[in-house]
Amino acid sequence: MKKVDHKQQLYRTKRGKALLGHTVNTSLKYKLWIAFLLLIIVIGGYAYYRQLKLGLIVTAMRDYTSWGIYISNFVFFVAISLVGSLISSILKLNKNEWARPLTRVSEIIAVAAIICAVVIIIVDMGRPDRFFYVIMHLRIQSPIIWDVIIISTYLVISLLLLYLSLLPDIALCRDRLTAIPKWKKWLYRFMAINWNNHPKQVAMLQKVSRILAITVLPVAFAIHTVTSWLFATTWRPGWDSTNLGPYFVSGAFMVGAAVIIFTMYLIRIHLKLKKYITEYHFEKMGKLLVLLSLVYLYFNINEYLGPAFKMVGVEGEHITELFTGKYAPMYWFVQLGGLILPIILLIFKPFRKPLPIFIISLFVILGAWFKRFLIVIPSLQHPYLPIQGVDESYLHYNPTWEEWAITMSSFAWLMLIITVLIKLFPVIPVLKSKLDPETIVKLNVFKNETS
Repeated sequence: MKKVDHKQQLYRTKRGKALLGHTVNTSLKYKLWIAFLLLIIVIGGYAYYRQLKLGLIVTAMRDYTSWGIYISNFVFFVAISLVGSLISSILKLNKNEWARPLTRVSEIIAVAAIICAVVIIIVDMGRPDRFFYVIMHLRIQSPIIWDVIIISTYLVISLLLLYLSLLPDIALCRDRLTAIPKWKKWLYRFMAINWNNHPKQVAMLQKVSRILAITVLPVAFAIHTVTSWLFATTWRPGWDSTNLGPYFVSGAFMVGAAVIIFTMYLIRIHLKLKKYITEYHFEKMGKLLVLLSLVYLYFNINEYLGPAFKMVGVEGEHITELFTGKYAPMYWFVQLGGLILPIILLIFKPFRKPLPIFIISLFVILGAWFKRFLIVIPSLQHPYLPIQGVDESYLHYNPTWEEWAITMSSFAWLMLIITVLIKLFPVIPVLKSKLDPETIVKLNVFKNETS
């Protein structure tokens, strides 16, 4: 009698093979990608070791420019974390079924981004042990405490949203995947928490998921609004504005949509999911990106028109430096390359095809990061009190190699978390459509994913 090769994973359908295959097979390309990310993380780890040993003097941050690219990174990570609420909540609650294949990847990005935001803010503190002082000696009237509370809340809700959406597919992996290591079998068994697709379980899951999808919306708006208040409550040119809250939120939704487009293109190519992430999805996301960019453009005009029209005092100096000074190339790249040009191009249908919109979304993401740099650095270099009698290094801010290494390491951590989660779990729900509890049990989905 011929022996069965237990190492060969069998799939009952083409859909099952397409959506579960990457969790079983590990390619050389995947290993090289992980090795590359780990190399960047190791270099960043060494830079952080130097920062811990020698202090923040290894950075270019001084008394005036006391926030640098770490805070720029923090604001950027918080911004892209809003993508989870954009796709999994707003579009889901509006019953936009076309967005269903994008829900899980948006939740994965949200979780990874908010984790990296927490880590980078601790890095910026210089002494990580003093983070506990923030908790032990908190002052509720401090905007920093508001940020700690709202970020912690958003992280918990985002983790729950991701886990609950994964739960049926984790159980599917537990029951179907045989050609996987023992540790992975144990992981699926542990995380499935005895899920067996009982009608009561399904009904409870749907109810809790809906409650969380509604709850995460005000929290998502609050997280970036409170982050903007960290700036708005500090007296600096460019920050002394009541426009910062909606300005930050609209910008976050725009870059979140761009990150989704960027990620779904890479997933579509490398996981061979062209059948499930189609040109139709890029078409829809392109239109959504145009809408969000137009809203952000409106707030951009509001942000700069008033100060630029008046050109009074330090505010005028700040505007001059952005428009025609040393930050002008970066500023105009943000406005033209990262905002206006993408809007113009995406109005035309050929630019909403996968490859063109992928390139456009990359420019939007780059523009969004540079925008966070411009929000933080130039304002700090124009205090209302004159800078005098200080060392030359206090007058300029040019990030050191340690800062760049740690910054690149934080992005490597972001991509590593996303990569590992996509490797471990189906990135698109295995079930084709949302079913009611009775139908699910009747069709016995765990034995027939084509139902």
